[in-house]
Amino acid sequence: MKTEAIEPFFATLAAANPQPRSELEYTSVFELLAAVLLSAQATDVGVNKATRTLFALAWTPQRVLALGVERVTELIRTIGLFRTKARHLVRTCEILVAEHGGAVPRERAALEALPGVGRKTANVVLNVAYGEPTMAVDTHVFRVANRTGLAPGRSPAEVEAALLRRVPARWRLHAHHWLILHGRYVCLARAPRCGACAVRVWCDQGASTMEAG
Repeated sequence: MKTEAIEPFFATLAAANPQPRSELEYTSVFELLAAVLLSAQATDVGVNKATRTLFALAWTPQRVLALGVERVTELIRTIGLFRTKARHLVRTCEILVAEHGGAVPRERAALEALPGVGRKTANVVLNVAYGEPTMAVDTHVFRVANRTGLAPGRSPAEVEAALLRRVPARWRLHAHHWLILHGRYVCLARAPRCGACAVRVWCDQGASTMEAG
């Protein structure tokens, strides 16, 4: 993607969805952290179904600890890797209570030190909860960034670095949400809906298919 195409690319996405939001359901920073932790290799729909029950019983680290690993495992068993995620969530809650007074830290190093919380999860929390212009690179963002030519990279870290270099400051706060939603509903993995794509003209692959057609 040419540099001069980046501004209209994001302006078009922003015009269609000025205030993009995560599709995970949460009512607090802790619930956001827990939901994102549970979302690895799972759909937001599936995570929301499980967390509605979980959060009704335990909406703080202390309440999760009171439930214990076995009960948390039972409550989230519809999510992929539920046993590992239950252990990670409970251990994360132990650390939040012991080291952070039960609050979710806003420092990247402290977030990434939590079990089951990698760079992507930390970026989501920093962006959504604390308003930092981070780039959380999931499979959708990775695909869209590469396919469009916006921020090519061989790994999520490379794509994240490229996005931070190329995305204009005015679009950075919401950029990863626009890219996630675009990848989820338009720029699909197996059958991208190029004909319905509002930013096709600026996309490297979309532009090439237009020329071929």
